Amino acid sequence: MVEVKPVLVRELIGEALREERIRQGKTLRQLSGLARVSLGYLSEVERGQKEASSELLAAISGALDLPLSTVLNVVSERLAEHEAMVIPLRPLAQAAA
Repeated sequence: MVEVKPVLVRELIGEALREERIRQGKTLRQLSGLARVSLGYLSEVERGQKEASSELLAAISGALDLPLSTVLNVVSERLAEHEAMVIPLRPLAQAAA
């Protein structure tokens, strides 16, 4: 069996935010100014090195004109894809036991 590296939600969030920023053609500096978040901190969030608060995520997604729910849906889908590679699906009742 192939060993799959564990995934961190903060990494998936950062990846989703960075992809959208690049898709929109915005620089890290531009997004930093729009979101009123320091450039260094925003960079760390995008690289999955910092856990962003809900307020910070709302500011960043707002600066991208993107509902936070959309970002979280993308993250949820990617997390589910990763889990499907690692964890066999089973009913929730079994999983809780």
